[in-house]
Amino acid sequence: MNALVILFIILLVISGVGLIAFIMLHSGKGTGVSDAIASSLYSSQSGTSIIEKNLDRITIVFAIIFIVSLLVLMIIYPKGTIG
Repeated sequence: MNALVILFIILLVISGVGLIAFIMLHSGKGTGVSDAIASSLYSSQSGTSIIEKNLDRITIVFAIIFIVSLLVLMIIYPKGTIG
């Protein structure tokens, strides 16, 4: 395994864990973890929308990193064997 493969495997794992964490922070119908945090920090509705926009942006960045690293690993090892 060369350094490039190790780098993309690490990126894949970190972005996968980041996706799980930030998707769990999103609020569904007002009962999410982000609502509990936002309601204790901010009392106005504008603060909550800023938090949600930032969560969306961070989640999109993690998703793009995950997909790109997955595609690169699929191109490098088309049969799925790393050896």
